[in-house]
Amino acid sequence: MSNVTKKDIVDAIAERTGLTQVDTKVIVECFLDSIGKSLREGKNIEIRGFGRFKVKEKKARVARNPRTGDMVQIEAGFKPIFEASKELKSVLNSRNTKSKS
Repeated sequence: MSNVTKKDIVDAIAERTGLTQVDTKVIVECFLDSIGKSLREGKNIEIRGFGRFKVKEKKARVARNPRTGDMVQIEAGFKPIFEASKELKSVLNSRNTKSKS
């Protein structure tokens, strides 16, 4: 299984829409920037049929470095979370059952 890059997404959208790759790249980058900006502002993003992006606050904690065994203090912070919609999960699961047959 290989990764899909932003360029791959731009190429696919440009091909389907007939837009130039330059225009499509601007649109994709604006879309991603608006998601990042909304998350920085503490807003959740819901795209029906796809999923939800949100920010989860992580508390400060003490952890252990697995290599050295030393205790390490981890600062509090925020973590972006993506939750897939029921529709997306259904599509992924139906694809997996078809590929096993």
